[in-house]
Amino acid sequence: MPIYEYACPACGLRFERLRPMSRADEVALCPEGHEGARRVPSLFASFSRESNGAATAIAGTGPSCSGCTSGSCSSCSI
Repeated sequence: MPIYEYACPACGLRFERLRPMSRADEVALCPEGHEGARRVPSLFASFSRESNGAATAIAGTGPSCSGCTSGSCSSCSI
């Protein structure tokens, strides 16, 4: 079963739920007891390995830039 991320509109808490794919878009109960939390896009981090073996973060490890949209990150330096 996949893990999905949800956000509570009442308190703003982001949390995860392990659910079958058939229930991914159902509203969830917030850990604080509020109802109506909706699924939100999951955050991720991406790393590249340099020739010396060091890992370098290339995306998802800091705040997003203001030019990003759901379909494009054209103004970012990543």
